[in-house]
Amino acid sequence: MLTHGKIWRAVDELAEQHGLSTSGLARRAGLDPTTFNRSKRVTIDGRPRWPSTESIAKALAATGTSPEHFFSLLDGSDRTAAHGGGAGFAEDAPPPPTRPLNAIPQIGFAQAGSGGFFDDAGFPVGAGWDEVVFPDVHDAHAYALEIAGDSMEPVYRDGDVVVVSPASEPRRGDRVVLKTKEGEVLAKELVRKTTRHIELRSLNPAHEDRQIPLDQVDWIARIVWASQ
Repeated sequence: MLTHGKIWRAVDELAEQHGLSTSGLARRAGLDPTTFNRSKRVTIDGRPRWPSTESIAKALAATGTSPEHFFSLLDGSDRTAAHGGGAGFAEDAPPPPTRPLNAIPQIGFAQAGSGGFFDDAGFPVGAGWDEVVFPDVHDAHAYALEIAGDSMEPVYRDGDVVVVSPASEPRRGDRVVLKTKEGEVLAKELVRKTTRHIELRSLNPAHEDRQIPLDQVDWIARIVWASQ
């Protein structure tokens, strides 16, 4: 059973495993340094305050920690007796290895439509990219796009970051990023790809679905992660 205490204890132990304070963990995740502080765990009137799923997801991504490992911290299954504010590792049960972290290129979604950022196959090239630290996605050419505007709500919101893998073959039902030869960049769901066109379903019901002739497609790549 998930409890307020277990969730926050798991956050504390996640920070400890990576040699960080809770403030350091928040900073590494790109959050306000006080996000995981003890003062933030209760409201002014004394009611329990839970961490958001977004803040937990960012902390896991920033430390390369799998959700499965975080869940194991909820009941202390890989820890022994408590000491002070945390718990120690069992001598015969070291924590499972975390995934390696890589710096991958990142640009704004609006920039992606400009020239000079991608080659003919949709792989990132050129200057002008920022970087974001992210666990290995098994694609040396993976990159991140920061969503701007509300055209992709409610799936992706302004400021969300999506990680795109141009080496992953998109399949029906995948969320994808597609760039047309006119420079339009779309984030939608792949419905079907034929020898003549690509059918896309809009993520925002206020926007129409699209059918784009293949000869008008510059490149298409699969979204493999989003900071939601």
